Amino acid sequence: MEQTQAVGNAARSEGESAPSRRNRRKHRGKRGLQGRPLTAAKPSSPQQESRAEETARISVPRETQNGAAAGRKGRQDSHPGFQGDRQAGDYTWPEELYAALDLGTNNCRLLIAQPTRPGQFRVVDAFSRIVRLGEGLAASGRLSDEAMERAIEALRICASKLRNREIRRMRLIATEACRQAVNGEEFLSRVVAETGLELEIIDRETEARLAVSGCSSLVGRETRSVVLFDIGGGSSEIAVIRIGDNRFSRLANHITHWTSLPVGVVTLSERHGGRDVTPEVFEGMVREVEGMLVSFDCPEIEIAQTGDFHLIGTSGTVTTLAGVHLDLPRYDRRRVDGIWLSDDEVSAMQAKLLSWDFESRAANPCIGPDRADLVLAGCAILEAIRRRWPSPRMRVADRGLREGLLTDMMADDGVWRRNRNRRGQRAR
Repeated sequence: MEQTQAVGNAARSEGESAPSRRNRRKHRGKRGLQGRPLTAAKPSSPQQESRAEETARISVPRETQNGAAAGRKGRQDSHPGFQGDRQAGDYTWPEELYAALDLGTNNCRLLIAQPTRPGQFRVVDAFSRIVRLGEGLAASGRLSDEAMERAIEALRICASKLRNREIRRMRLIATEACRQAVNGEEFLSRVVAETGLELEIIDRETEARLAVSGCSSLVGRETRSVVLFDIGGGSSEIAVIRIGDNRFSRLANHITHWTSLPVGVVTLSERHGGRDVTPEVFEGMVREVEGMLVSFDCPEIEIAQTGDFHLIGTSGTVTTLAGVHLDLPRYDRRRVDGIWLSDDEVSAMQAKLLSWDFESRAANPCIGPDRADLVLAGCAILEAIRRRWPSPRMRVADRGLREGLLTDMMADDGVWRRNRNRRGQRAR
């Protein structure tokens, strides 16, 4: 298992003075951190920054659902925590569009967004499809022909959306399935040839940082410690975040320890079986993940008072639990993203899902037939995390790598600072 701990400050807060940066570098070694800092985000290639004819529409659409994603119809990508009005006072926001694509072990997702108020953006277009790129990878070590075809079909749709807009900057990433597969690089070469999209395989360290960046607005000012986890299809990233009196503008700067478990909902369900899961099978999955967490050398989190610490989960597992908890007739992102679940509520939802057979899980509108064999594997990973870091509450995040990519690109380009300056000039 690849595991790295104690990451430092990989990115600088916006508007920070040069003396303060030098001072922080001078005292960085006195903070008790170990290991190397988080990998800085790679700049987009010239090919990725090529412009196309713009046909931008400034609305907040439903997330596109196609093919294998039919079981999750109705998911919406309106991003209540991120969206802003096109106009603020007398100032009209410039139409600067950014794009982020995440090709994971289970899903292919795209977001196109426009920066609005500082730290926020409006989603202009979105796409999500279950492709199961990592299906059978654990056994064969290769991406199958069928899985690659499904992924390329989804990527063709993404490429069409990107060609129809003038994108200022984009970043297109691939994660665990392409990292592990012996033919991962060969597959991405084929993607370039057939879709024109040039994807980069990011490492697990970068993946952990992006997950944190995408969820930064869900960490309140009163919070002092957070364990954020992203349960993926082929790997699960966990970041321990400690926030002192001086909070950086980028939450990823507060990561002190992180790990990446080489297990996700697809790999765990393939090993243990995802259709017919008994309590004994479920406990076996939990213990496997617990065994991986044993080697994660992370100090205990000290909790001084209520509200100091909580969990944040960003994955289909936790959003599914929230949807089932709310008894939604169809999945609604606006009601799920940011919701709090108590420890007892999480336990109750896991017990309910474990009591259902495959057909009952598939019939639930927040699960669907395409996730019915994966959701309990995700619950097992979640349970292992909860046992390692007991918390009275967990916040649900229906956001992740795409939002982290967008936030980082916009911050790096200083678009929010420029917009703020333009507003000030207009006011004068």
